[in-house]
Amino acid sequence: MSGTSEGPTPAADLDRSAVTHSHHTTYHRVFAAAPLAMAVVDREGLVTSANAALGELLGTDSEALPGRVAADLVDLASDARTWHAYREVLRGRQARLRCTRRLKHPEGHAVWVQVTVTPLAGGGPGVLVSVADIGASRELQARLRHLQMHDPVTRLPNRTLFFERLSAALEAESYERSGTGRIGLCYLDLDGFKAVNDTLGHRAGDRLLAAVAERLSRVADEAGQGRAATPLVARLGGDEFALLVEDSTGTEQLAELAESALRALEAPFELAGRRLSLTASIGVVERHAAGTTATGLMQAADTTLYWAKADGKARWTLFDPERNAHLMTRQALSSALRPAIERGEFALEYQPLVGMEDGRLSGVEALIRWNHPQFGTLTPNRFIGLAEEDGSIVQLGRWALATACRQARRWQLDHPAEPPIFVSVNVAVRQVWDSDLVADVAATLTETGLAPQLLQLELTESAVMGSGGRPLQALQALSDMGVRIAIDDFGTGYSNLAYLSRLPVSVLKLDGSFVRGFQYEEAAKEAADVSPNPADEVIVEAMIQLAHRLGLTVTAECVETSAQATRLRRIGCDTGQGWLYSRPVPPDRISELLGTQDYAVGKP
Repeated sequence: MSGTSEGPTPAADLDRSAVTHSHHTTYHRVFAAAPLAMAVVDREGLVTSANAALGELLGTDSEALPGRVAADLVDLASDARTWHAYREVLRGRQARLRCTRRLKHPEGHAVWVQVTVTPLAGGGPGVLVSVADIGASRELQARLRHLQMHDPVTRLPNRTLFFERLSAALEAESYERSGTGRIGLCYLDLDGFKAVNDTLGHRAGDRLLAAVAERLSRVADEAGQGRAATPLVARLGGDEFALLVEDSTGTEQLAELAESALRALEAPFELAGRRLSLTASIGVVERHAAGTTATGLMQAADTTLYWAKADGKARWTLFDPERNAHLMTRQALSSALRPAIERGEFALEYQPLVGMEDGRLSGVEALIRWNHPQFGTLTPNRFIGLAEEDGSIVQLGRWALATACRQARRWQLDHPAEPPIFVSVNVAVRQVWDSDLVADVAATLTETGLAPQLLQLELTESAVMGSGGRPLQALQALSDMGVRIAIDDFGTGYSNLAYLSRLPVSVLKLDGSFVRGFQYEEAAKEAADVSPNPADEVIVEAMIQLAHRLGLTVTAECVETSAQATRLRRIGCDTGQGWLYSRPVPPDRISELLGTQDYAVGKP
């Protein structure tokens, strides 16, 4: 028979149809049985099919999900940015969306999930929404954060968490929204704790610290009864504790808290079969939160704690801004400066300089203190200006240089297994002009046996930028010797970056005002997966990049929060210094930190 006829379907077509049907059936079986919760959503945003895992995750029957609005099921419309991105994926204009969401389960508990929206394989209409339960992962992160933020000996919040809370309390949004707008702090140091450690050993010392922490926590709980918030008790390191009162009602409240803390520590401690009596000194500061910085508050508390110790210990002392102003007249201090150097009334404390990338102690800055017999311990801002005016800065600077180098060499000899740390010493302009600084440094290094690479000299930006003639020759000679030159408070003076390339400078120390400008919004970061980008951060990042191109390293001063540390590390800052890591401490405290302390704050 000629011509065409509509006979049975050819065998090849039947095979192709069977294979397609088989693939389709297999896909549906895999989709339905997959452990990952998934739904197919059409271009209008409605669920067309959902697997059993999604129903189970959402606490409903998966067969009831088709026809529902997918964005409502997994909370994609709650913020504008995510909603816009989701609509773009639905329209085929964006390849993928991934976000974290907190869903409310019908049984009442919260479920943390990661939602991923991608186009369907094969280019079909609609998208695939997959929902992964990340509750266990978040729980682990929370546990790790708890460990990172709490002291293992006392189980109290540690320095990192304390500064996070303090910085948050000092943000305008925090105190302007509600509360009293005031903040209070009791800064406590145990009297004679070192003797306990030395005679009974570190294990007994740790048990004593834990017992002190327990009593202070009880004091805080009692003080918080009937009030909006309980004071935060934290261990800042060594035998230092802090009680932070947000929304303080005034100095009377802080005085009561300090008095209660002293009374709580009066009863003897039972330790290793012995009864130990202990006292504490407390510096108390209470003020308006507006205009207060974490560093400013801590320095005031530190000064007041010194007063409490100088006044006889076993007491609390309230910060009095007039106390120094009345007692320490310029004339009284100025006339006592030179004899004080000869009588050995000066001492050095050391503030850690911490590597941003590895969190290790890499160096220390030597900071001078005057143990005045009448006025107590004075910080440099009280007397360095006077010493520069009358020329005694040369003699004082020579003493500080020799003492710091001798101490750095002592640490090196006492800890041969650890990489040696460098010491950074401040040098006044007048020292460069009036004394033979180069000869002094060379003689000191020879006498102490310290390698030149382990000494850093800090000069202010205005002093270095104006350098010419003799000062410039001195800096060049010191640099040729191997000594590092650092510019202190960089960014506050001329900031002539081009001039830096002609100076023998190896380190820039960014002024603390830049670091304080970093505002960290964790909530914004979580919602949008990006952090805010304030002008300060842009400026700092640009300065760091330029410094690195010039072969310089960068140290950030006044680091107070782990958020600031995280950001500084991300934009390439080399070293950090500030109250987050440690206040200036005596040399024996640095010895304890060597090889045992990891300052990996803000690391992922």
